[in-house]
Amino acid sequence: QVQLVESGGDSVQAGGSLRLSCAASGEVYSSACMGWFRQAPGKEREGVARIYTYGGSTSYADSVKGRFTISQNSAKNTLYLQMNSLNPEDTAMYYCAATTWTGCQWSDFSYWGQGTQVTVSS
Repeated sequence: QVQLVESGGDSVQAGGSLRLSCAASGEVYSSACMGWFRQAPGKEREGVARIYTYGGSTSYADSVKGRFTISQNSAKNTLYLQMNSLNPEDTAMYYCAATTWTGCQWSDFSYWGQGTQVTVSS
């Protein structure tokens, strides 16, 4: 089991930046990947960014490439999402997530935090 707690959500103006954090505990060593998802009102949840726990490779949704950066600390128990050049379309609840050891497809994420709200005003 993996427990995840997000923080850092806030309300910002368009063009601003935020950094989200996710504290992970439990059997984090067994997670092949960690990542960030978001869900805006009336929309489906979408994968934003993911990072391979061992190796550090990353991938991003096209909508955030070049603006968002995912990273984790050396102990692999804290996940970050640096978000720059925010726009109103980034407004959503952001969730930290982790997979089991089986893989890193978006559909493999099975552990979830409670979410942190990001609101971007124009």
